[in-house]
Amino acid sequence: MCLILFAFQYHSSNPLVIAANRDETFTRPTRCAQFWPENPNLLAGKDLQEGGLWMGITREGRFAAITNFRDPKAMTGSLSRGFIGKDFLLTDEHPEKFLQELSQKSNFYSGFNILIGDHRELFYYSNHNKKIRQLESGIYGLSNHLLDSPWPKVTKGKLKLQEHLDTNKDLHTDKLIEILQDKTLPSDDLLPDTGIGIYSERFLSPLFIETPFYGTRSSTGLKVSDQGKVTFHEQCYVEKGIKADKSIIEFQLKTDP
Repeated sequence: MCLILFAFQYHSSNPLVIAANRDETFTRPTRCAQFWPENPNLLAGKDLQEGGLWMGITREGRFAAITNFRDPKAMTGSLSRGFIGKDFLLTDEHPEKFLQELSQKSNFYSGFNILIGDHRELFYYSNHNKKIRQLESGIYGLSNHLLDSPWPKVTKGKLKLQEHLDTNKDLHTDKLIEILQDKTLPSDDLLPDTGIGIYSERFLSPLFIETPFYGTRSSTGLKVSDQGKVTFHEQCYVEKGIKADKSIIEFQLKTDP
């Protein structure tokens, strides 16, 4: 993912709400979200080049999502970041213990941010600052820097998500998708300087990215209700932001307190 807006233990009836865009080159082979035939407990899209994932949830409610950390000066890791979330989702290890073990080998990966947990406990870790953080209730935003870095897309997205949550007792995932489709370019003076030049900073700055070669490949609205019902809504795209496959998958968690 390149943008994850999320509310944890904030909404009265949905303890976990996610609105996330995955941005990638259009030539990278990808499978849209489904329950994996080889792992039918796991609902996620799949990177068909390396075999990993960018966001997923299991039938027990284990959740993971990852973004890249943008730093062109950093060393390139030898391991695929898409396996981090996959590895967590295919185990029953506690998220904090998983991150403690991950931190011991995090230098083998290029820069990343990872969210793991469920609707009861949620943890954040980045191999940029190597700090494990258990999140409190609130609204958060994550792009290609540290959690809640005030990039325009993060700040704007969080405000839009909060407005929707504060004014709607019954959440609709199509509204989460709508939030993610904002293509507005912020002014140059608000853009971060991550070392890639102003042109690249500019075209990467909207919530929804649209170029001929790179852009938003999928938008996902996800909610987990206090009754353990999961709604996973994904809209996939091809070049120039043209809508492709769409799916809305609902299921009840296997175990819920």
